[in-house]
Amino acid sequence: MSKKKIYKKKNNIIKQLTRNILQVLNKDKEILNYKQISSKIGITDSNGKNQVLRKLIELVGQQKIKEIDRGKFQTISTEKHYIGKIDINAKGNGYVICESLEHDIYIPNRNLNHALHNDIVKIYTYQRKVNGKQEGDIIEVIERAKTDFVGVLQRNKNFGFVIADDHKMYVDIFVPLKKIKDAKDGDKVLVTIKDWPDNSKNPFGEIIEVLGKPGDHDTEIHSILLAYNLPYKFPKKVEEDASRLPIEITKEEIAKRRDFRNTLTFTIDPATAKDFDDALSFKILPNKNYEIGIHIADVSHYVQEETILEDEAYNRATSVYLVDRVVPMLPEVLSNNVCSLRPNEEKLTFSAVFELDKNAHLKNQWFGRTVIFSNARFAYEEAQVIIENNLIRDTASLDLTIPKTISLTKKEYKVTPEIGEAILTLDKLAKILRAKRMKEGALTFDRAEVRFDLDEKSNPIGVYFKTQKDANKLIEEFMLLANKKVAQFIGKKKNGQPTKQTFIYRIHDEPDVSKLNDLQRIVNNFGYKIQTDTREHITQSLHKLLIDVKGTPEQNMVETLTIRSMSKAIYTTQNIGHYGLAFDYYSHFTSPIRRYPDVMTHRLLQYYLDGGKSPNATSYEEKCEHSSEREYMATKAERDSIKYMQVKYMQDHQNKIFKGVITGVTEWGIYVEIIENKCEGMVRVKDIKDDYYTFDEKQYAMVGQATKNVITLGDEVQVKVKKTDLERKHLDFYLIQDL
Repeated sequence: MSKKKIYKKKNNIIKQLTRNILQVLNKDKEILNYKQISSKIGITDSNGKNQVLRKLIELVGQQKIKEIDRGKFQTISTEKHYIGKIDINAKGNGYVICESLEHDIYIPNRNLNHALHNDIVKIYTYQRKVNGKQEGDIIEVIERAKTDFVGVLQRNKNFGFVIADDHKMYVDIFVPLKKIKDAKDGDKVLVTIKDWPDNSKNPFGEIIEVLGKPGDHDTEIHSILLAYNLPYKFPKKVEEDASRLPIEITKEEIAKRRDFRNTLTFTIDPATAKDFDDALSFKILPNKNYEIGIHIADVSHYVQEETILEDEAYNRATSVYLVDRVVPMLPEVLSNNVCSLRPNEEKLTFSAVFELDKNAHLKNQWFGRTVIFSNARFAYEEAQVIIENNLIRDTASLDLTIPKTISLTKKEYKVTPEIGEAILTLDKLAKILRAKRMKEGALTFDRAEVRFDLDEKSNPIGVYFKTQKDANKLIEEFMLLANKKVAQFIGKKKNGQPTKQTFIYRIHDEPDVSKLNDLQRIVNNFGYKIQTDTREHITQSLHKLLIDVKGTPEQNMVETLTIRSMSKAIYTTQNIGHYGLAFDYYSHFTSPIRRYPDVMTHRLLQYYLDGGKSPNATSYEEKCEHSSEREYMATKAERDSIKYMQVKYMQDHQNKIFKGVITGVTEWGIYVEIIENKCEGMVRVKDIKDDYYTFDEKQYAMVGQATKNVITLGDEVQVKVKKTDLERKHLDFYLIQDL
């Protein structure tokens, strides 16, 4: 994708231009002309530069910046004016986070001046402090974080109001009659804010889509996606372009690639998977070492830069995995067909090929474009059967342990001695690689991932937990190896020093010590300790904590809290390594069907293999930031879909008493996670009947005033459903104290 494409909407207007200009001028505190500002933002085309110049003139007229000399601009300096992002809480008050300030600025509701959650705002700060907090006043909303909201329409004869699902949206949206269209009272809708007059308490909106009735399954799932600005269908033009792609693999194309069609190759994926990003090939070399190919779908061959498909892939940036469906990054004809490494089909791939000895020592490596033929497709469960039954060598032994075919995926593939030996050898090598990672300080989380058995109408009829077994870990280790070695190949010189070549890294910063101290206060209640004096001690104690907590009632809670204490992994061109994996270099290369950064990685890798010089990092950093944000939104949507399904499941279990673990304590109640299904709900303090309880922040506990009874984190309790709220995705419990 060109820089021009990165910054433009469909109407050719550059996105976030005001914000980017003000950020450049405020950050550098320099006098700059429009060409210099354009360069710092990453705009190189003449049309974009003209937009920058027009915007600069507009900002001068608005007295947001000043023109020092003809064509030279500078920010208007004031010690009390700051620009930052506002975080609004459920009570409608906000905090502005400014990079130039060490502390956040408190913005009471009365001073919001129409700012909404995550908006970029300009504030004036007061010297006075209120309850120890420095207070500010928003004087301008520079840029809206979002203008589209999902909510329920309350309609009368002449107008309507949309009550947003987002609990941080503190006002209802007024919709005039002519903007309601065909929406009916009580419908769940998608509304966009069109205006917010200075003298109006409420913004004015227009309904752009009717989603259906609240509580309807598809309505709620679509609402979750749209709440995070995630699409649930492809534009017709995108589908048409995808269907017209040439899919025949020509002899000319094969001639450009390394040919692995005669090398034993197979995929191992979830039983329900339809898009197969990766395949493994296996060959025993004459020197008794192993040639292992990690073959990845060559998406960049089909999705070319500056095309409609490219724009759509970039805008989505990730596939979204909800409980009952996948919302793919690429149209189905690509994700499930053309690019998917399906068995018994020739496919174009981008590969990392390694020679390993029997101790998993790397002897040689190769990267480049390939063509493969997958001999078989295994589900994780099938590969696990092979591993657990030591299924190799001669055909006769197969009859004694397991049938020669396994049919979990409804297709039967012969378990030949060659495949059995390949899987068992790969398993052995993966375990060596994993042990080495753990020794070098990698952290591993074995949190139970909730999954649901669904009926034909997507209603949850059962709950189970996804577990990581040897077959899963086998694939994980070789994907990690490929991602690590690709990043090293580009980012690390032979002398160990970093190169200056632009590349896409997946980084994970070290944990924040203050957050670890908060975590220590919590886990101390269970007898665990975390040392925070050195990086080595932090890593060692976290590793020990995750081992010690396994199999305990508090495991899921402690692992969740530990993850929350960590930094978020993001995409960037600025490498600092991956703390959680204990890798100095790490990228994402192995899932281009479902992750846009992997597509960028493929393009840059091929560019360097062809001898290209390092491109400017600015546009790639912009893409990385966008991809990280979209990944974050997708994760939130996935969590919301799980919460929604948990509430739906519990609707049919309102008379049952469950054992649970207290996972949170607040002044308004306690949070309880049910042990058998991981559904979490709240017991409100007013519903604890045996005493009057108050919150003890130091103990993370509720303390009975008369009885001195203590209810604290990690306690096992019994609960019963009080109320289920599908729209809010919330459960209320009763605490069962007397049986």
